[in-house]
Amino acid sequence: MFAANRVTFWVCGQQTGLHLPRAALTPFSPAIQTRSYLRLYPSIAAVLQAPVASGPSKDPTVSADDTITVNGFVRSVRRHKHICFAAVGDGSTTQPLQVVLTPAQAENLSTGASISISGQWQPSPRGKEQQHELLAENLRVLGEADPTVGEDNTANRVVKKLETQRQTYPLQKKYQTPDYLRTIPHLRSRIPFNSLLLRLRSRSIEALTRYFAKNDIWQTHPPIITSSDCEGAGEVFTVTARHATRKAKIPQSERQDEPFFRSPKYLTVSSQLHLEALAQSVGRVWTLSPTFRAEGSDTSRHLSEFYMLEAELSFANELAEIMNLVEHLLKYLCGVLSSTHFKEELISAMGTGDASREEGAIMTESKLESRWDSLLRRSDQGVERMWPRITYSKALQHLQEAVEMKRATFEHPLGWSLGLQSEHEKFITEDIGKGVPVFVTDYPREIKAFYMAPSPTLTYTHGPAPQGPTVACFDLLMPDIGEVAGGSMRENRLPELLESMRRHGLVKPSLSSLADGNPIAPNEDLGSLKWYAELRRWGSVPHGGFGLGFDRLLSYLSGVPNVRDVATFPRWPGRCDC
Repeated sequence: MFAANRVTFWVCGQQTGLHLPRAALTPFSPAIQTRSYLRLYPSIAAVLQAPVASGPSKDPTVSADDTITVNGFVRSVRRHKHICFAAVGDGSTTQPLQVVLTPAQAENLSTGASISISGQWQPSPRGKEQQHELLAENLRVLGEADPTVGEDNTANRVVKKLETQRQTYPLQKKYQTPDYLRTIPHLRSRIPFNSLLLRLRSRSIEALTRYFAKNDIWQTHPPIITSSDCEGAGEVFTVTARHATRKAKIPQSERQDEPFFRSPKYLTVSSQLHLEALAQSVGRVWTLSPTFRAEGSDTSRHLSEFYMLEAELSFANELAEIMNLVEHLLKYLCGVLSSTHFKEELISAMGTGDASREEGAIMTESKLESRWDSLLRRSDQGVERMWPRITYSKALQHLQEAVEMKRATFEHPLGWSLGLQSEHEKFITEDIGKGVPVFVTDYPREIKAFYMAPSPTLTYTHGPAPQGPTVACFDLLMPDIGEVAGGSMRENRLPELLESMRRHGLVKPSLSSLADGNPIAPNEDLGSLKWYAELRRWGSVPHGGFGLGFDRLLSYLSGVPNVRDVATFPRWPGRCDC
């Protein structure tokens, strides 16, 4: 049953519970208005964070000597002659719960084993790091760390068994390199810091969902299998089907994969095109979907499969509206996470060395805290300040002047049609942004996608004139990591869109004249993009949107230098382990 502030859990038909403060009873806590069918153990985080009373009290606290039950995994075991201690975690916090055991109870425990413990919650002796500890009364080993270890009936059975387990369980209590952990992606999330990354991902999605809901931006689920390459770069994974029963007798060298959908289809590189269609139904839409790129980039910023946060806004008239949304969204997310314990846990992990570190990558507590502060970016009077916004022409001029004045040297050359490389982006955030994110707008038309609308003429009234046609787009650059998001105004006029498609080679050139006002020549075929062009024929509206690399964002917020260590099961060229 439920008292006013008491969280009651039904465990194996028995009642147990914790007195938690009202503040802990969030809409996402187990204290839902229900009774019989909710059977959840309290998390270790809930136990450690709940205030404790030393005696009878009316305050909403955990009473000393309460009997509680927790589940978790053994992180370490310390054995003494008459008493043993086990550090137990369940991923809900980086801080372990200390369990006091008898030697008999600790006999078969080893690092990595899953256990269920019931006992008395009592104050720790003075001088201990933790304030309270669990005095175990009943302990059950739910799963041994290495159940394949054979029995040994000698007097040293326990010692030999534990030694064998220490050799076989991959996650011992020591520093594990990121390279090593990438070989065991199915286990590495059990490390406290990696569990924190999972919780950071979950809470970030929760906050983003709440933000979009408050602003009437509707979540949608666009397809993963698509008929076109949104970006036009050709870096796609092709979807094929193999029918084992029909081809069982055909030699592998002679087999041919037949199109399952009658024509070639691909794993999506972006949901943007489909979101544009959906946005004309409800006005504003967003999605967080897996995205696939078959490019060969083998860097710390690239994955072959990653999550993209994308949004499309109908009736948006200026690029500034899209940039304002992105900036406000990220500041909101950072503010929500800062008001919880995630920021403190991440910074603490940097101080203790628990965080995933690349060789040569330096991330300190102060630097990570500075990252979070730069996202919120407030003046000395506490007034929110906008992130800098400069045109591509201005950014290119700034980079060229830095080289001429010998303030910077770059490996990659600078040029109007060459775009910005990672080293250029990092210099811009350091030299122009002074450590805060920077929007770079109005890139050359020739290096951007076909669907982008041209830049307004007024864009260049202040600053250097462009060296060629530009489009109304932006890249959001963040310190140390470079591009995190990109967006643009979409070309909503059919003739102009078709002309752009022709320039990009997406429509075969036609020698036929346009007849009857039809912008498509008689012998032109739009192929898989016909449906996209048709959106401009019936009730098209000015609109724009953006795509944000969600894994890169989490990499930036957590201080993890390699995006492969943020993704749960990373895929990159040559690697797709499980």
